[in-house]
Amino acid sequence: MTAPDTARADAAVPAFWRALGLPGLVDVHVHFLPPRVLAAVWRFFDEASARYGRPWPITYRLDDETRIGLLRGFGVRAFPALAYPHKPGMARFLNDWTLDLAARTPGCVPSATFFPEPGAGAYVRAAIGAGARIFKAHVQVGGYDPTDPELDPVWGALAEAGVPVVVHCGDGPVPGAHTGVGPVERVLRRHPGLVLVVAHAGMPDYAGFVALADRHPRVHLDTTMLGTPFTEAMMPVPAGIKARYADLGDRVVLGSDFPNIPYPYLTQLDALARFDLGDDWLRAVCWSNGVRLLGLDPDGTAGPAG
Repeated sequence: MTAPDTARADAAVPAFWRALGLPGLVDVHVHFLPPRVLAAVWRFFDEASARYGRPWPITYRLDDETRIGLLRGFGVRAFPALAYPHKPGMARFLNDWTLDLAARTPGCVPSATFFPEPGAGAYVRAAIGAGARIFKAHVQVGGYDPTDPELDPVWGALAEAGVPVVVHCGDGPVPGAHTGVGPVERVLRRHPGLVLVVAHAGMPDYAGFVALADRHPRVHLDTTMLGTPFTEAMMPVPAGIKARYADLGDRVVLGSDFPNIPYPYLTQLDALARFDLGDDWLRAVCWSNGVRLLGLDPDGTAGPAG
């Protein structure tokens, strides 16, 4: 899309949630990263043709303040700044940065991350104590086994606190060494109280991760890139699985992957509407499920953590 096309699509986002009678949107899968880290992520996507066989242009390649303004213009009332490390020694720095951003940015929900390394349990507990309401783990990018013993105190602390963790554990867009249902299910069996949010609904194994949610009542699925034309061309959602998302209606939450998406923000919302699962389902996915998951006040604001 051209910039004017994107601008027109952006201007239409509020009409989507107003038509549902909502006060706005809660998006649980948004990324903000320190400048050097974000630049490296964008370089990674610039090389997508070699990795994925097709370009992956970044629609919202803009500075932080401009992107925050866009989210507010969309009507996104609450969003995290999901960061994730790809090697040891990064997580503490990322947590300091994301927690600081949340402290000075209305609507930004405090978030944190971790990596399998000595001391991970301690800095995760510290981040929870500092108010983190959601964590991010990227098994594919990190290249680690989520059952690594170094992560046992991490999963335990998150389960005990009831703090959700968005985990990229599916095989899309390309498999990792430890992606798929099996590794995360072993974590869930060891820590059944864990509130796990499967990023991208586990694409491309949509059926496998729906079944995982059936077996584990605290597992949620986020909608990041789900059903969009870009993703359907590579990893389409089977028709029968779309109906299963209605059965999991209270555990499906809106995610977008903003700003690292190759289309306008509205595209994700339109894709969910095309699932034809009804307005009540859309209202839950786009608002109430996210409010509950993040422990927000009814108006979508982050009151005192607790």
